[in-house]
Amino acid sequence: MDTKNSLFPHLQPGGLYRRSDLVKFSKSIDRDLANLVNAQVLVRVWRGVYEYPKRSRFGLLPPDPGKLVNVFLQTGNFLIVSPNDFNALGLGTTQLYNCLWVYNHKRQCRLELGGQVFEFRMRPNFPKEATPEFLLAELLNNLDSLAEDRDAVRTWALKKL
Repeated sequence: MDTKNSLFPHLQPGGLYRRSDLVKFSKSIDRDLANLVNAQVLVRVWRGVYEYPKRSRFGLLPPDPGKLVNVFLQTGNFLIVSPNDFNALGLGTTQLYNCLWVYNHKRQCRLELGGQVFEFRMRPNFPKEATPEFLLAELLNNLDSLAEDRDAVRTWALKKL
């Protein structure tokens, strides 16, 4: 650990930090961040976003997706949904996806942050929590981009309605 670094006392395991938030604790922010990254105390998640990962006996733990997106977008106004959530609707979907969809008002892109894949989707409106009705609408709206039997899912959806 680099305990001589002026940033170190301000870091907490599991914390996510923006460079701009840490600047007030350092006279040379870029040097201090580089030293902490080289010492493997901090992990660079994205440009200007750093994580002080928690450690377990199995290695480094991934950052919490909600906290990561909050720091990245600099807002708490978003909804994270996994396409795997569609499997709980009982419409015959069985695929597993390694991606999280983030509904927000700021970004539209696909990024890897902290080893996790996020697909940011700009929407004018979205609920605070994913309801079954919202998931059903999103499933049907995005059926062409999913690896599912489209006709079977539509048939099951009509039966359920």
